[in-house]
Amino acid sequence: MASQSVTSQDDLQRLLLARGIVAAQATLSRDLVMLGVTRASTPGGPRYQIPHDAPGLPIDPVRTLVESVRANGVLVVVRTKAGAASTVARAIDDARLGDALGTIAGDDTIFVAPSRTREAAGLSRQLRRLFGL
Repeated sequence: MASQSVTSQDDLQRLLLARGIVAAQATLSRDLVMLGVTRASTPGGPRYQIPHDAPGLPIDPVRTLVESVRANGVLVVVRTKAGAASTVARAIDDARLGDALGTIAGDDTIFVAPSRTREAAGLSRQLRRLFGL
C-alpha cells in the first residue's frame, strides 16, 4: 500500500478495508496528522505524502492491529490483522527494544528474533505489554 497514490481519506479507507482494516474517517484524519502526512499538489493531482524524515510509527494506532504474541523458547511470533504485519514490524523496530535483534514480516505474521535465545520469553512479555495484550 505504501507505493500506491492516495488522493483522499475515502481512498485510504477503501484501501484499508480491502485489507480487512476498518478505520473511521476521524481516526484516519488524526493518525495522518500524528504521522506527519501532508497533502501535496502533484502533476497528477493532490496526493498524500509521508515526509522522508518522518519519525517512526507511534505504538498507539498500531495496537489495534496486533492479535497475539507468543514465544516458543527461541523465537517470538506476533500475529496481526491481515495485511498489517509490515506496519507492526516497523513499529517494533522503531521501539528499539534492546532484547529484539530484528523482525521479519509476512502478511499477518511477524517473527521477532531475540538478541539471545534465552530472552524469547522476556521479549514476548515486553511485546505484550507494549501492545496492551
